[in-house]
Amino acid sequence: MQNIIIDIMNHFGYFGIFLLIAVENIFPPIPSEVILLFGGFMTTYTKLSIVGVVIAATLGSVAGAIVLYYIGKILNKDRLKKIVRGKIGKILRLKETDIDKADAWFDTKGQKTVFFCRFIPIVRSLISIPAGMSEMNLKKFLIYTTLGSAIWNVVLTIAGSIASKNWEKVLGFFDQYSHIVMGLLIIIFVIFIITFYKKKRKQEV
Repeated sequence: MQNIIIDIMNHFGYFGIFLLIAVENIFPPIPSEVILLFGGFMTTYTKLSIVGVVIAATLGSVAGAIVLYYIGKILNKDRLKKIVRGKIGKILRLKETDIDKADAWFDTKGQKTVFFCRFIPIVRSLISIPAGMSEMNLKKFLIYTTLGSAIWNVVLTIAGSIASKNWEKVLGFFDQYSHIVMGLLIIIFVIFIITFYKKKRKQEV
């Protein structure tokens, strides 16, 4: 996949970066680190500039995020409640009130996570879905998404430019970062699930 990404960027320049980042936001397994670090390296031997790469990548991030945001709006709270009323809700022991609580949490605290999650692999894309589901104000969503994406894109593009031909060594560092973050997220998720069901059992007793 890495070779395909590099070929697209070499052939299409800024548009290739925009397209790849947009797709990466919709299909998280595509590594943005490769796109941005190699994009930074390209600024050392082509007419591409760091500013241009960052702008193209940020526009791609926002475009992909908007797609997922509207997917979230389609899978809105009311539809989730209908799902919870059925067999899935019984299996997972979820109630409509749990959906309301999750939605209320996102309204009060979750909006800032749209910004901070832009620095977390895979999650940076998926966070757009609950934002749409909770009907987060589109203007706020775009501001947080743009700012978070821009910072991430600046860091990786400059890193790629500084590393130059050694950009793949920097990629190794970001791969380790991704693995560590994902491991921590899995642990946090497991703890959250255990705590959630323990509270539910106490409430049911």
